[in-house]
Amino acid sequence: MSKVIVLTGAGGVLCGALAKALAKEGHKIAVLDLRKEAADSVANEINEAGGVAIGVAANVLEKESLDLAKTEVNNKLGLCDILINGAGGNHPLGTTSNPFFEMEDLNNKAEGFKTFFDLDAKGVEFTFNLNFLGTLIPTQVFAKDMVGRKGCSILNISSMNAFTPLTKIPAYSGAKAAVSNFTQWLAVHFSKVGIRVNALAPGFFLTDQNRSLLTKSDGSLTPRGNQIIDQTPMGKFGEPEDLVGTTLWLCGEGAAFVTGVVIPIDGGFSAYSGV
Repeated sequence: MSKVIVLTGAGGVLCGALAKALAKEGHKIAVLDLRKEAADSVANEINEAGGVAIGVAANVLEKESLDLAKTEVNNKLGLCDILINGAGGNHPLGTTSNPFFEMEDLNNKAEGFKTFFDLDAKGVEFTFNLNFLGTLIPTQVFAKDMVGRKGCSILNISSMNAFTPLTKIPAYSGAKAAVSNFTQWLAVHFSKVGIRVNALAPGFFLTDQNRSLLTKSDGSLTPRGNQIIDQTPMGKFGEPEDLVGTTLWLCGEGAAFVTGVVIPIDGGFSAYSGV
């Protein structure tokens, strides 16, 4: 049965791929993104392939913006059946330069060099807001459509570093851990009104945000990129399409008794001790 599916951050690589895959299943797709042109690009691609989609500008940190987006979705597509909270990201001001703190770091005056003691509170705040509040506020807005209706669910996007934090990115790791915890809390909270809540925890996928950190201009891996591949038993980065199967399952009737789970999709990264 066709559903109305709202995806935030869907102008990006990963949620854009999910939007296209869900459209192929016959669902009506609302592509929400801060960048209207990116949202329209994904929606146009869906429509040209014979699907039904609209691009909608929305700031996941502003309730008024989301209220306007919801009105547009309701008027053009109908009530929201499924919400996928895909907006998120990191900020360089919440990131350390080195994975480990060394004594000599105290005297490193290089421009842009950041230790734990140099982390900027505003950068950390931005990262927490984007990932956590950027999940909570859209849920407050769109879940109102779902209360008391059958077949409705919410899918959050956490991360495998919510299980074990990665070096250098304490703000992002902590924010995604909050998303995982919120997923479980919300699953319990909405359990009496027919709304299931689950999350994906992607491992390493090349996106616009991390490509320059993991690969060089010639396509070869950076040292951090090599470290990640060495720690990934399947020995590769994920492809956007690798998220599709689990998404279709969690959003479908076959998962009608599944709620409160956070599923790693990471090529075995979170299962590997390194030995």
